Amino acid sequence: MKLLPGFVLLVLKDTLEKRGTLGQVRARIRAEVFHALDDRSEPRPSLSHENLLINELIREYLEFNKYKYAASVLTAESGQPEVPLDREFLVNELNIVEDSSSRSVPLLYGIVAQLLHGHEEKVSQALPRPSPLPFSRRNLSKSSQQRSQTGTGAEPGLGGRHKT
Repeated sequence: MKLLPGFVLLVLKDTLEKRGTLGQVRARIRAEVFHALDDRSEPRPSLSHENLLINELIREYLEFNKYKYAASVLTAESGQPEVPLDREFLVNELNIVEDSSSRSVPLLYGIVAQLLHGHEEKVSQALPRPSPLPFSRRNLSKSSQQRSQTGTGAEPGLGGRHKT
């Protein structure tokens, strides 16, 4: 008895979802398609110093969070050097002061912690945690003014803090 191709695909999709690998497979396919379509004969414009640093901060974050396909696409698409920049170089260029807890996480976490909480915040307290913000994907596409009008965003004049 022949199995219908649609049924086989449905079972395969269900199996990959249950194993938690469907997202990884999709990301890998996207990355491979991008690399196949990437025209390397056309030279990329040179990166500005700022873009080089920003891309490296993003790459470090992506790799730390195991977004390896996103990191490979970023590297290929941006023209970022294949070999990551030395972390000490980034620390010196960005005038970042690290403590022992911050050396185990991407520099971007420390930058975000400092922006959110000022100098007193330890980087370890800024590690990823579920967001308390009530944003849905649909709500994120709205401007902050639209979110304020619907009552699902930050109140004007509260410095980005939400009503409690």
